[in-house]
Amino acid sequence: MADDNVYKLLELAGSSTSSVEDAIQTAVSKASATVRNIRWFEVIQVRGHVEGGKVAHYQVLLKVGFTLE
Repeated sequence: MADDNVYKLLELAGSSTSSVEDAIQTAVSKASATVRNIRWFEVIQVRGHVEGGKVAHYQVLLKVGFTLE
């Protein structure tokens, strides 16, 4: 059966000065360089840093799932 997968989970923290989406992409792209078979992610937490009354930095905490070989 093709749907009988077992997943290993990683927790990642990604950051960006431009957007939450960019922070997610940064984390997934960086992890993909060394982890094979990443299949999904779940955003656990979003936070940021404020300077001068403006958002200066976004940070996301992700759970990333990849299939075991």
